[in-house]
Amino acid sequence: MGKLHILMIPYPVQGHVIPLMELAQSLAKYGFKITFANIESTHKCILNSLAGKNTLHDQIHLISILDESESGEDKSVPGKLSEAIFKIMPGKIEKLIQENNASKDEKITCVIADQSLGWAMELAAKLGIKRAAFLTAAAANLVLGFNIPKLIDDGIIDNDGTPTIKDHTFQFEPTMPIMNTSNLVWTRMGNLAMQKIIFNMMVHNNKAVKSADWLICNSTYELEPGAFNLAPNIVPIGPLLASNCLEPRTSPPVVQSRISSKESPNSLAGSFWPEDSTCLNWLDQQPLGSVVYVAFGSFTIFNEAQFQELALGLEVANKPFLWVVRSDALDAKTDIFLKNYVDRRGRQKGKIVSWAPQQKVLSHPSIGCFVSHCGWNSTIEAISNGVPILCWPYFADQYMNQSYICDIWKVGLGLKKEGNGIISCGEIKVKVEQLLGNDAFRKRALQLKEMTMGSVKEGGRSHQNFIRVIQWVKSS
Repeated sequence: MGKLHILMIPYPVQGHVIPLMELAQSLAKYGFKITFANIESTHKCILNSLAGKNTLHDQIHLISILDESESGEDKSVPGKLSEAIFKIMPGKIEKLIQENNASKDEKITCVIADQSLGWAMELAAKLGIKRAAFLTAAAANLVLGFNIPKLIDDGIIDNDGTPTIKDHTFQFEPTMPIMNTSNLVWTRMGNLAMQKIIFNMMVHNNKAVKSADWLICNSTYELEPGAFNLAPNIVPIGPLLASNCLEPRTSPPVVQSRISSKESPNSLAGSFWPEDSTCLNWLDQQPLGSVVYVAFGSFTIFNEAQFQELALGLEVANKPFLWVVRSDALDAKTDIFLKNYVDRRGRQKGKIVSWAPQQKVLSHPSIGCFVSHCGWNSTIEAISNGVPILCWPYFADQYMNQSYICDIWKVGLGLKKEGNGIISCGEIKVKVEQLLGNDAFRKRALQLKEMTMGSVKEGGRSHQNFIRVIQWVKSS
């Protein structure tokens, strides 16, 4: 009999691919064969970023399931991928499963898919295959989705998700984020048409998720006790980080990891861009707890005025900084400004890279704080390393995560916009000084780190949950 075979299907954007890939790495260490199915453009990005590296377990097989001519996705708009992911991809996945299971010993007996791909749960149920939905966001995000009917009944939103009262705040439970109707997941997703698409998708997925055998997420009971009390069917197995990958205490020779020692322990697979590791050498030269790390994920784009205010804010803060500026986030004017800025600022105080090995950066002792868009992956990575966060949310669930950071965990600060919608260089300077100058933020962050990382150690609650998932996959 061959290895047990799991098909994993991510939503094809980086913030969703990375944690599912980290889960794949964890599962491969237990002897499972993993097929990781993506659309072609995302598949190519991952392969390009892995060029010359040996970070993937040899039992993880990356495949492209939907070519670019079929998908025609538009990644320039956050959240707007082609309807082909929901209309064409299901048929492709069904064909893949049927062909694989008809001709091979290592039949696909389990599907683990991104929670937003509700059709994958429905398809697996139809084919009689075990199925688990994987939530890449905070559990609070799904609790919000589950409570959409109540929000409608209470008159907070209309049937199409439109808020009835602007800037109305509510909280499901004292340890959950304070939510604002202007900053709900779907109300922060582009234009009105896109907001309705996202809202309807969430409503549909609420039903599809109920058919899953497991609903697992990259979080911990310690971080979100209220969310898990309200939705006990959500099972946390996080934090999923390349540095731990929920590895078995003792692995038989057949399932020993073949990840290169040079890439271990913080080897991250699933990134869409090649990482510039020269920043780690630069960090080695900086004082402990002094560096302001600035990174806004794979989608955030600033206009020229905001970009310049950010650059000037880092300058007047007068702290060493590591700033990630994606090449696709620059136009001709900002590119020229950035080159002049580097020349004027000098290379002693700051370093700018196009992409960074973020988990390694955040674990570096020279990092003092993290200026972040508050994506859930970045939030989990910062918390797991005891790093305070300066919050600069951009869209979707990032506003909810900011409330966790500032209101509930109290390990960070938010930034206030001027009347013109711009966050000024002065505001950036003041908040950086407050975050680095108040030891209470670092102390709370380190306490949260200890609790969070304890969950994935042997005997921790996330570790126990993960073992239960393993046993379920292996059961007949």
